[in-house]
Amino acid sequence: MANLADPVSRPRRKTDRTDFIQKIAIAIAVILVVSAVFAPVITPFGPLDQSLLSRLRPPLGFERYLSGHLAGTDELGRDVLSRSLHGLRLTLALAFAGALIGLLIGGTLGLIAGLRGGWVEDAIMSLVDMQIAIPFTLIALLILSLLGSSLTVLVVVLGIAGWEQYARIVRAEVRRLSSLPFIEAAWTAGAGPFYAAWRHVLPNLVSPLVVQFTLALSNIVILESTLSFLGLGVQPPQPSLGSMVGLGRDYMPTAPWIVLTPAALIVALTFSVQILGDWLRDRADVRLHDR
Repeated sequence: MANLADPVSRPRRKTDRTDFIQKIAIAIAVILVVSAVFAPVITPFGPLDQSLLSRLRPPLGFERYLSGHLAGTDELGRDVLSRSLHGLRLTLALAFAGALIGLLIGGTLGLIAGLRGGWVEDAIMSLVDMQIAIPFTLIALLILSLLGSSLTVLVVVLGIAGWEQYARIVRAEVRRLSSLPFIEAAWTAGAGPFYAAWRHVLPNLVSPLVVQFTLALSNIVILESTLSFLGLGVQPPQPSLGSMVGLGRDYMPTAPWIVLTPAALIVALTFSVQILGDWLRDRADVRLHDR
């Protein structure tokens, strides 16, 4: 029998538990992504199909359950499960687009700051400090209030939500890599800064950027859900997870299933993506593999 006080056995059990949680999270993330991608195929009803005769029907297992509506119906008789999966599809698309825009903006500015240095670096990092100092939710509310709540404006707002994190990571990595012998050898051989960045620096930034991209997805999902909940994100009747929670909050005492299904998807999505980001970070950190 293993000794409970054995310092080797306890970390192994902790590692096994962590691996199990990560596998569960990855499985949840895969199921959610597949469900979102194939939502038009697997959902039994359209997200906008209404039937007032079927309004506020409870989910499977309750009285007054209406056949086919596994998660119940909302105040207009629309199928909650179909709307939730289509909302998940839109929320994921917005989060992916926002994270990609943030990666392009932040990665480019961080690369310029790390390569050029001087006043250019100071100006870019001042913008980064300003972005971090001000809660971005307030900035998003101001922009959407002034420019409207169209999908184009919403994607732009989500795209500038986390660019500063990419900029800080890229700038720090570029400064670190610039002092390494193979970068100095490339510059000594006559390579320009942009060629050295493309050929030698960017390949070494893939791992930290992939990790940050994954973590940014969950943050953008929460931001989009918050804005849609407040009525400044995706507008009805187009479903998103946040807007469904916002519209269903008035029916919580009598029909809580309207809120529970999209809220559960938000929790599952953010949880699984955060754990997936931690797993990628552990995989990318070579120092952990050397122990």
